[in-house]
Amino acid sequence: MKRLFALFLSMAFAVGLSAQLPVYVWQGWTDHTSEASLERDFALLRQRGVEGVCFNAGFNLDRIRLAARAAKAAGLVYHAWVPCMLQGGLPREWYAVNRLGQSAADVQAYVPYYTCLDPHNKQVQEWFVAKFDSVAQIADVDYVQLDYIRYADVILARGLWKKYGLVMREEYPVADYCYCDDCVADFKAQSGIDIRQAKDPSRVKQWAQFRCNVVTHLVGRIADVVHARGKLVSADVFPGPQSHAVWMVRQEWNKWKVDALFPMNYNDFYLKPAKWVGKVTREEVRAVDGKVPIYSGLFISKHWRVKEYIKDPEGHGLSPDELRTAVKAARKAGARGLCLFSAASMTEDHWKALEEANR
Repeated sequence: MKRLFALFLSMAFAVGLSAQLPVYVWQGWTDHTSEASLERDFALLRQRGVEGVCFNAGFNLDRIRLAARAAKAAGLVYHAWVPCMLQGGLPREWYAVNRLGQSAADVQAYVPYYTCLDPHNKQVQEWFVAKFDSVAQIADVDYVQLDYIRYADVILARGLWKKYGLVMREEYPVADYCYCDDCVADFKAQSGIDIRQAKDPSRVKQWAQFRCNVVTHLVGRIADVVHARGKLVSADVFPGPQSHAVWMVRQEWNKWKVDALFPMNYNDFYLKPAKWVGKVTREEVRAVDGKVPIYSGLFISKHWRVKEYIKDPEGHGLSPDELRTAVKAARKAGARGLCLFSAASMTEDHWKALEEANR
């Protein structure tokens, strides 16, 4: 408890005595990562005023130990960032089943790495609890960070439709999860509804809520074990939640037992201008009634000078001028911090714009 109190106190002190918002970055392990590269990168980030790093080393405990130790040596807060539901090589019955009866172990929506687990599966839940308990026991880890803690996107962000050749006017069966026997039976026991017999499952509000509750329950179980180790929990979530997260990926995250939220307010994905970040951040702050800090996640364009020629929207993002607009909008809307995706995308022009806007 002393560790939790000290960490909260340091964050409150920073927010209370400085007009600047704390800045985090997302970064991950690559084929070129080493102890020396981590020490170099983290020292440079700290010099630039970054407060913490959300680092993806999956569940590889050795890599997490190494990265967390390097982060602490550089004076950074360390979030052990894990893409939760996207796991390969696990028992076939652990994977979610779509409305067509296809397992995500065999058929994936959109991209091959969408091997999504079923968050309602009791064995999946136990597996996650054990995994995150191990991560939370690493001394230099401050937070575990839950990413992809959701169902697959039943509706993609509009900016991605063209990329996948889609016009998403409804919930299509191939991306609508989970219809395994256990989920169907448990929902029927609760509601009396056999969802497989429903004419249009997307119109059954209880079914949507059932799956939101499934994710909330799993987050709660993970949070309990992490908190018991004296560590904190953060989560990367879709914007909203009501405007996007709830109906796109079943994340009713305003009900989660977490200590910090990092909504991915990636305006380009939603075909919105940079100022939209302020609008959605305001919704997010109100959704948690100010009780959980909102760190507005911003998607950065490394190739911003030529992004108009880049067809893939995932190659778009904020230019330095747009970053200024987004940062100012997030600050005005009540964000308690910022998080940049990704550290590698930040150019010198972006760092300068960030410094100017975050004053």
